[in-house]
Amino acid sequence: MTAYYNEIDPFAAQWLRNLIAAGHIAPGEVDTRSVLDVSPNDLTGFAQCHFFAGIGVWSHALRMARWPDSAPVWTGSCPCQPFSVAGMGGGFDDKRHLWPFWFHLIEQQCQPPVIFGEQVEAAIRHGWIDLVQADMEGIGYAFAATGIPAAGVGAPHIRQRLWFVADAYHQRCTGEYAFLWEKPQDHIKASRGGSTGELGDTDTPGLSDSEYQELCREGRREEGGTVKQPGGSFWSTCDWIWCRDEKWRPVEPGTFPMVDRIASRVGRLRAYGNAIVPQVAAEFITAYMECRP
Repeated sequence: MTAYYNEIDPFAAQWLRNLIAAGHIAPGEVDTRSVLDVSPNDLTGFAQCHFFAGIGVWSHALRMARWPDSAPVWTGSCPCQPFSVAGMGGGFDDKRHLWPFWFHLIEQQCQPPVIFGEQVEAAIRHGWIDLVQADMEGIGYAFAATGIPAAGVGAPHIRQRLWFVADAYHQRCTGEYAFLWEKPQDHIKASRGGSTGELGDTDTPGLSDSEYQELCREGRREEGGTVKQPGGSFWSTCDWIWCRDEKWRPVEPGTFPMVDRIASRVGRLRAYGNAIVPQVAAEFITAYMECRP
């Protein structure tokens, strides 16, 4: 097996298995145990380890950035609920603050050469990224983080997130995979354009009902509560959906998991809501590969 995927949600775990079987993400094994129950020995023999794996978007993004499935790397998007503005704001006191447990696996024996991660930007005010940086630099990693929105790759929503990389000074990535850091890196470019249709983001500027009605008059209404804006603008290919804060927001065309009576609606909503935007992750990975000294 090439990859290890750790995902506690049964619906997302089965989705991972389906994606692996279809060849859309790196072949591997899906572990549905809590990260608290995983030991360093369980990870022996895996080139890639994806924690809090969701529906495998980190693996997909690595492929977009031309990172070989067999090249060593760890990824993780720790649960955001303790730090998200949409949550209770419990911060480090929230039992879903799982970075210490993931860090334990990183520190104890494993110490992968490269680690990519992501978190909601609101985690800054809780000091989460400071903790991660201090922990990683304390065991010999170089560390960098930046904020990038989904809109930065042309998605019709903001979805501002923190992205970080920890690098073990390249000493563990020589030989077969050294080409990943060779310059120039013009041959390694992430796919650009498009969005993942992340749904219902509360940080996305929306349209009021009156603004939406005006859009309806200019464009044409579609089945399922969506509307197509007239062509010739950035928004011309988007569908618009009515959100709980009583504003209309754009999503990728043909994405309808929020509509009632759709099979597995709750599971699909949770999976989409927890997923990262692969185009942003791919750009971040590519930038790391291009800038690595």
